[in-house]
Amino acid sequence: MRILVFQHLDCEHPGAFRDLKRECGIDWHVVELDQGDPIPEMEPFDALWVMGGPMDVWDVAEHPWLIAEKRAIRHWIKHIGKPFLGLCLGHQLLADALNGTCGPQRPAEVGIRRVSLTEAGQNDALFAGLPVQMNVLQWHGVQVAQAPEGAEILASSANCPIEAMRVGANAWSMQFHVEAEEDTVANWATIPAYHAALVETLGADGLGAFQAESDACMDEFRTCSRTIFANFLKQMQ
Repeated sequence: MRILVFQHLDCEHPGAFRDLKRECGIDWHVVELDQGDPIPEMEPFDALWVMGGPMDVWDVAEHPWLIAEKRAIRHWIKHIGKPFLGLCLGHQLLADALNGTCGPQRPAEVGIRRVSLTEAGQNDALFAGLPVQMNVLQWHGVQVAQAPEGAEILASSANCPIEAMRVGANAWSMQFHVEAEEDTVANWATIPAYHAALVETLGADGLGAFQAESDACMDEFRTCSRTIFANFLKQMQ
């Protein structure tokens, strides 16, 4: 099996999922859109993953490749119909590509936050085996304001009603970062846009507390990523 991965920043890769892919012998092809990589012929791939990034879905003037990416996502969902997973920006791009809407997240969600599965989420194949409430890593100032037509809302939080969704039978996305690893907070804090959001939300000295909370939740993060990956693989078979 082969997974096509759209990346928008070198350090926003599949994270914890990389080891799981290797364990299962799954090949993946990474397209670094921010570095000018072309989108390949997509039909030969078994799944499409779209990762996060510091840009916003409407930043097409600064990042014109977003136009082609949204077109590719739309083609994948509407015509190829194989499994899709979007994380953070990928969650927002799925909504935008399918005529949903995105807008500012106020206040921004940066840090370890709690999300709750909806009734639909509790019965969804991707979240099978996970608790109703989970601690997750968040780092976003934009949210999906209106889900695409026909989408099921799978998870929500106090400040973000659409934390996860499914569109149709085979496209999932979530605002939070289930791919988080031990070095995720430290690595992302070096990105100017992310660092600015961290300081604005958690204060100038907030990084240490954020890292400590992430470390304390790492076992929970690993369980979540492993469960979601196993569930996703079932959808590829």
